[in-house]
Amino acid sequence: MTAIKHALQRDIFTPNDERLLGIVNVCKAGKKKKNCFLCATVTTERPVQVKVVKVKKSDKGDFYKRQQTWELRDLTEVDAKDASKENPEFDLHFEKVYRWVASSTAEKNSFISCIWKLNQRYLRKKVEFVNVSSQLLEESVPSGESQSVAGGDEDALDDYQELSTREEQDIESMMEMCEYAVSNAEAFAEQLSRELQVLDGANIQSIMASEKQVNILMQLLDEALGEVDTIEGKLSSYEEMLQSVKEQMDQISQSNRLIQISNTNNVKLLDEIQFLVNYMDLSKGHIRALQEGDLTSPKGIEACINASEALLQCMNVALRPGHDKLMAVTQQQLLFAELRDTFARRLTNHLNNVFVHQGHDQSSTLSQHTAELSLPKHSPLHRDLLRYAKLMEWLKNTHREKYEGLSRTYVDYMSRLYEREIKDFFEVAKIKMAGTTKEAKGKFGLHGSSGKLTGSTSSLNKLTVQGSNSRRSQSSSLLDMGNMSASDLDVADRTKFDKIFEQVLSELEPLCLAEQDFISKFFKLQQHPTVTPPLAQPETEELDGSTPSRMPPQAEHRHSLSSEKDIVRLMMNKIFQSIETELNSLIALGDKIDSFNSLYMLVKMSHHVWTAENVDPASYLSTTLGNVLVTVKRNFDKCISGQIRQMEEVKISKKSKVGILPFVTGFEEFAELAETIFRNAERRGDLDKAYVKLIRAVFMNVEKVASESQKTPRDVVMMENFHHIFSTLSRLKISCLDAERREAKHKYTDHLQSYVINSLGQPLEKLNHFFEGVEARVAQGVREEEVSYQLAFNKQELRKVIKEYPGKEVKKGLDNLYKKVDKHLCEEESLLQVVWHSMQDEFIRQYKHFEDLIGRCYPGSGITMEFTIGDMLEYFSSIAQSH
Repeated sequence: MTAIKHALQRDIFTPNDERLLGIVNVCKAGKKKKNCFLCATVTTERPVQVKVVKVKKSDKGDFYKRQQTWELRDLTEVDAKDASKENPEFDLHFEKVYRWVASSTAEKNSFISCIWKLNQRYLRKKVEFVNVSSQLLEESVPSGESQSVAGGDEDALDDYQELSTREEQDIESMMEMCEYAVSNAEAFAEQLSRELQVLDGANIQSIMASEKQVNILMQLLDEALGEVDTIEGKLSSYEEMLQSVKEQMDQISQSNRLIQISNTNNVKLLDEIQFLVNYMDLSKGHIRALQEGDLTSPKGIEACINASEALLQCMNVALRPGHDKLMAVTQQQLLFAELRDTFARRLTNHLNNVFVHQGHDQSSTLSQHTAELSLPKHSPLHRDLLRYAKLMEWLKNTHREKYEGLSRTYVDYMSRLYEREIKDFFEVAKIKMAGTTKEAKGKFGLHGSSGKLTGSTSSLNKLTVQGSNSRRSQSSSLLDMGNMSASDLDVADRTKFDKIFEQVLSELEPLCLAEQDFISKFFKLQQHPTVTPPLAQPETEELDGSTPSRMPPQAEHRHSLSSEKDIVRLMMNKIFQSIETELNSLIALGDKIDSFNSLYMLVKMSHHVWTAENVDPASYLSTTLGNVLVTVKRNFDKCISGQIRQMEEVKISKKSKVGILPFVTGFEEFAELAETIFRNAERRGDLDKAYVKLIRAVFMNVEKVASESQKTPRDVVMMENFHHIFSTLSRLKISCLDAERREAKHKYTDHLQSYVINSLGQPLEKLNHFFEGVEARVAQGVREEEVSYQLAFNKQELRKVIKEYPGKEVKKGLDNLYKKVDKHLCEEESLLQVVWHSMQDEFIRQYKHFEDLIGRCYPGSGITMEFTIGDMLEYFSSIAQSH
């Protein structure tokens, strides 16, 4: 332990100007045995500071480090656990209790004794030593003994002192004077002993010589001790006087403390009273406004709003602990509850009367204003009611049941009002669509102003081709696909329908948006995310089950909504429950008037749905228009299916030429109309799909009709109709039909070539058969120059065949061919010159082919045709000009 003590003094405390006086090896009680040292130290500089230091060996090396330090003046109690038995445990009470187990009881007792002595000398602080043996504690220590604590005891505790710098220097100089100090220690020790004896003798002589001075010094010391006793007596009397003064000051301090406590209590009491007065007091003006305030005038409404907000603030004040036990607070709370109930009842009755009055007000219906297609504006009502918005928010926060009752009342009466207005509005729209004359009513089955359809649709007439002059009317009839002939409809009628339908949607859209905005603001359905919808009550009326976007009433009763947007949508569904039905009825009327109206409705409805989704995808308007758009798309698909079905039912006349088929011109008119309607549309995917279906049906049925044609050759039917289709698609530039446009061009070209080849085989039939036989012999292996030796193909036979086709006969045959082609082709498509020019090219090609075969198979024979290429060109030109 001594070596550890010296090491700690050297490494830790000497650098910090401290002296180590006591040490004990300990570990924490109840913990793993991690040993450390508790050291009692004092500083070498004044004022002296006494500390208890915890020192622990470092985990990374063999050196020690300070881990924790406590001031001895912070020590309040030392508990040795047991004074009679040996027990190494002890506790030190600083800011908290530290429990230790010493390595031995002797070390513990020695450390506790050192702590007691240091406290007695430097602090004289009242530290309690519990369960400590009285032998370790010296109750009274005389001055001499006290000095021993400073000197002798410390020497006992610190039996080893390091040499000072001066002492080291003296020893080094002494050893330098004696050269053999290191080599012969005994001689050096003897020399030091002799010198010490000499010094002792000199000291004795000096003491004997100064005996007189010693006596004088002793006398002075005695006198000084007497003076010290006198001073000590005076100090004792002063101490008694100061003790009296101290007691008086303690009494004064205690009195001041009580006064301060009283003042603090008074301040707190005043603060509590002011809190209750400031936050629990409602002015008489507010009370009067809540009880009898005018709810019709703007000033009265403003006063009621201020009073209700003040009341809500008073009711929601956060009371401090104990306030609820005060009688005054209880009375105020009862008063606030009574005022809340009274004002809620007055407000509910007033708003109920407003809703009922507005619901029964029929002055704004359209029945008296059928000349204009417009819906009445409810902005004045909304503006008047929005003055109560803050009161509705107050009612929502204080009386939930009354708030929900008002919501149901508003929805109930406003739904009746809107139902009348919307019904009248759609009746006017239907009348304007169909026309108000008796002829229009009889044609569309309209009776009165209800706009209901009662007539039955006429069945589709099967189309028959009655010649080129009747083709236009048939095509229009096919294009119509509706319940009336196309002659009764024109562009003006469709434009009128488009404007009426657009006006209907333009009137409905702001009406719904304004009502939804009003409901959100008036009923304050924007702040709180989770509430029970006011409509989800047993009193709610059953909604129209045919509306896909609304839930069944039973499901509404069970369903708990999590968003106030859903509540707004439910209220809008109830208020405008007739809009979707009326829209579907109007769409059915438009589709019955003209099936092509579905194109206009599809574009307009898609645009309005797109606009509504950009504003709010989950709004009532967006949902409702989306449902109606499904119906419009279904009607559009039915229109396309009807056209395809009518194509399949086409029958052709056996007595007249076919020409351009009616459904080909019908597709052309449909595409022109559709491109005009969809020019600025945001979405045209449905039209592109319809284009593909229609063009494939046109292709298929053109081939079908061409195969069934008896009067007109198949190639002519295919050539003319696919040329017309190609021209239409090239002119309209429909991007989704590029592949079909190329296919139509290919079919037109193929059938043109086929028709030309088949037709040219007739004017030079024998010559053509002769050279086919020549080519057959060559194909069988006969050499070309030996063909002329074949009996059936010798030069005489060739000359005979050529003589049968002189120039005059050829021209006559070409003229007959021109007349036949003219009979086959229709005038509208103007393909006669194209076909005639192609025949000329083909004829020249055959002529050159025949001359080539004569040159190769009959060399040197001098055989030539009766006419030249120049003659042929002149024949074709003169025939074309003559006709």
